[in-house]
Parts: sequence; structure tokens; C-alpha cells
Amino acid sequence: MRDYFRPLLQSGPARPEGALTLGGGWTWFTHVEVLRRGAAPEVIPASSMPQDAMQTLVTPRPAMARLDMTRPTIMGILNTTPDSFSDGGQFSDADRALTHARQMIADGADMLDVGGESTRPGAADVDLAEETRRTAPVIQAIRAESAIPISIDTRKSVVAKAALEAGADLVNDVAAMIYDPAIGDVTAAAQAPICLMHARGDPQTMQDAPRYDDVVLDVYDFLQERVQAAMAAGIPLDRIMVDPGIGFGKTLEHNLALLQRLSILHSLGCPILLGVSRKRFIGTLANEPQAQARMPGSVAVALAGVAQGAQILRVHDVKETRQALTLFRAVTGE
Repeated sequence: MRDYFRPLLQSGPARPEGALTLGGGWTWFTHVEVLRRGAAPEVIPASSMPQDAMQTLVTPRPAMARLDMTRPTIMGILNTTPDSFSDGGQFSDADRALTHARQMIADGADMLDVGGESTRPGAADVDLAEETRRTAPVIQAIRAESAIPISIDTRKSVVAKAALEAGADLVNDVAAMIYDPAIGDVTAAAQAPICLMHARGDPQTMQDAPRYDDVVLDVYDFLQERVQAAMAAGIPLDRIMVDPGIGFGKTLEHNLALLQRLSILHSLGCPILLGVSRKRFIGTLANEPQAQARMPGSVAVALAGVAQGAQILRVHDVKETRQALTLFRAVTGE
């Protein structure tokens, strides 16, 4: 029976002697939760872990896409789509997209994530040329006036290649190289990093009664396999990050289970990107049907992710998240 190790992370000045620092840098742990399929969880001292598993958890994560992985960072969302679930159509015009990019930079974004295809539940596929038209010129315009790291949010190798040539630093693939395996080759050739996200099905079908044997371990196994696939494509581990894909082929219960045990993903040896901003499960729990009104819940879940060592927060509300993160780290002594 396979063992999975989840560090039980803490932060603050009351760090006991012998506590281990997570690779992310601002949290520490003395114990781990051992998860096994079909068995009850068990908590053991971190010193009782196998040496290789411990080493994976404590090895410092190097900078990626010019982002420091030893502190939480904020990725501002820039959708150039007419139909995204929260801000569709607001920034589909290039000038408005650039204006919004400037505002997010001023508000404290560490990175911008530019996307030209909605992946909300039920969204239709977008033509390659159209998705490229929506993204590459905007990236080029941002890069002409700012050195801020930029990621391209796409499943498609052609779009990724155009974005990287326009100045993007990272490929953010919600399909984890399954929709278009050539995206791994494009990323490797550019010596760029990639984010691999878990999703069940495609946007049109992913919310059709999703099922898992054990959602936490199933997502972990999927991401581990995709990390290995990326490495086989020529992308080294120090240029790979992972995303549990909250809301992508998951029920409310699935999302909560993943968020409650998010720190298990550190055992993959990669930084964690967490994207929960304004998502439906927040509206369900908070009884808020309007996506734009879910900022407080989005910030709350983001901070819970930081407490579990998530290195990158993908958000719509940059200014509010920056303020919350600053205060959270101050009062927890990080």
C-alpha cells in the first residue's frame, strides 16, 4: 500500500527545535499526515518519514519565471475573452486590457496571467488564430512598457509559442499537456516553465457528475504523472509548478477536500499555484450568486492556501488580496 505524505504546516515565532522548513520558505512542520487508499489517516513525526520524501519537502524551490518562491506571490488575471465567467468582455479590447494590466501592476501583482479562451463550465473551444489574436498583441504591449513576469493561459501549443515569442515567461496549461501534447515541446524549446493543472474532462463536460475514488489522492497521482510527462518532454523539475484545478471537474465537496489537504502537493517537489478567485463554490457557500461580489470569500480561501504553503495565488482582485496577504503575514509572524 502506497504512502502519501502531507506536511502539517505552521508558521510564526513559536517554532520548536528540530522543526523542518518547507521548500517554500515561510512555513515549517514537525509532523506529517500519512494518507493511504482505503485506510484512516495517520499522523507521524516528520523525522519518521523516509529520507527521500523528507528531502523532497524541504528542498528549497528555486525562482521560477523570475518569481521568488520563498514568499507568496500574486498572479493577476487578465482575461481577453468575451465570455469568461466573472469578467467576460471587460478587457477584450486591447487598450482596455493594457489599462487593466497597468492597474494590476500598480495594485501589487507579481505576475500577470493573460488568457484568450474561457475555460468556465460549458465554454466552447476557440479557434487558434482568434485565441492568438486575443493574447499575443496584449502580451507584447505589456512587455513593451513593463518587465513584470507574464504567463499565457492556454491549452494550445500554437498560442503558447506566439505568446512566448511576444514576451511571456510561463505557460499556464489547464489541460496539463493532454489537450495538445506539443505544448510541452514548445515550452521546453523556449526553456520556459510550465504550470500543470488537474481537470476532469473538458470545459463543456467537466461538471457532468464528476466522480473520484479519493479526490485528494487521485489529483495527486494525476499531477505526478503529468510532472513526469513534462520532464520527459524536456522540462526540468525546477521549471514545473502544479495546480489542483479547483472547480474544474469537481463538486463542492471535492473542492473542499482538496483545499483542506492542499499541502500534500508539496510532496511533488513543485511550487503550487492556487486559483480560487470568485469561483462558484465560494458563491454556493456564501450564498452569493454574483461572481464579482465574491471577493471576500476569494481572499479568505487564498489565505488558507498560503497557510498551506501555496506559492502563487491567481486572483482577480489584486489590491484586496495584496492588502490581506500583507496583514496575514504580519500577524502570523511570517
